[in-house]
Amino acid sequence: MDIAQTLKDAVAAGDVPGVAAAVATDGGVIFEGAAGGIKPDSVIWIASMTKALTGAAAMQLVEQGKLSLDTPAADVVPEIADKQVLVDIGVDGTVKTRPPKRPITLRHLLTHTSGMGYDTWDADIARYVQATGIPKPASRQVLATPLLFDPGEHWEYSISIDWAGLMVEAVSGMRLDRYMKENLFDPLEMSDSGFKIGPMQRPRKAAVHVRKDAGGFTATDHELDQNPEVFMGGGALYSTVNDYLKFTRALLAGGGSILRPATVALMSLNAMGEVSCRPLKTQLPNRSADMDFVDGMKWGLSFMINPAAFPGRRSANSLTWGGLANSYYWIDPVKKVTGVWATQLLPFYDPRAVAAFESFERSVYAAL
Repeated sequence: MDIAQTLKDAVAAGDVPGVAAAVATDGGVIFEGAAGGIKPDSVIWIASMTKALTGAAAMQLVEQGKLSLDTPAADVVPEIADKQVLVDIGVDGTVKTRPPKRPITLRHLLTHTSGMGYDTWDADIARYVQATGIPKPASRQVLATPLLFDPGEHWEYSISIDWAGLMVEAVSGMRLDRYMKENLFDPLEMSDSGFKIGPMQRPRKAAVHVRKDAGGFTATDHELDQNPEVFMGGGALYSTVNDYLKFTRALLAGGGSILRPATVALMSLNAMGEVSCRPLKTQLPNRSADMDFVDGMKWGLSFMINPAAFPGRRSANSLTWGGLANSYYWIDPVKKVTGVWATQLLPFYDPRAVAAFESFERSVYAAL
């Protein structure tokens, strides 16, 4: 199966409006290509692919002794101690909460076991947002939603890594955009990555699309606030597939110029114990489809980990995640291969886009 052909086929079949992808082994880049309206150097909103970069930033500071995985996060960001566990939302909108049984830690934040959630997938958070008023995006108010359970007891995909970004800011004395530039993007030569779209990137920005009922796609004017109150470490970066591959290659190589090998090894292990990832049922179908994970999926320190191999695809214990506009990556530490595949299409986990990504991944392994 030809790697480039899978991209052309996905566009020709109307599965995606355009797609770009890049692949590397421990020996170097083995593929980069694109089809449709997206090019290899197109600037895309990588959304939750931001999370792994924020996790890397936090772990740099763990290496330096400035952050700790298992001490209260409130030691660094005191306002996180204000979070209470949601008990009930009355028909009149009255919110009842209780104190959590234990403090939130950086480990809880990086593994999505903090008790926080997203209104996209959690009905209680969605009801809370409706009852209290929809907050301005990229604001402190967005991060003030209550906990759904006591920290450490369950997994719920969440705004947790936005809080990890605030911890990075607190101990580094830098805004997250500057910290990432100086400590991740510059060392890795990721010149097209950042929270703000620069003049060199603006002409290459790819539009986010939605699928038409009758077939085809409509381009939208979707763009994140370029001067936000909070740089959201959970989902606000722009990048290119080539740039992001530089980051995943660094992790594949044991950290490259940004992290120690022992740190990457720690990040790549199950960090949530007996807890497992739960299916995500959408509350906002225009933003995401349902996500039913393979049983037993685990979370490391900012990645999802598959305990079993996927036939014809990645090995067991590979690292992965994606972004809301249907961008995805994986890092296979066994077969020493990493890939990045991105379209710009909402809602997330679009079945046809996911199938196209899986076809691409199979073609990569067939070519190894």
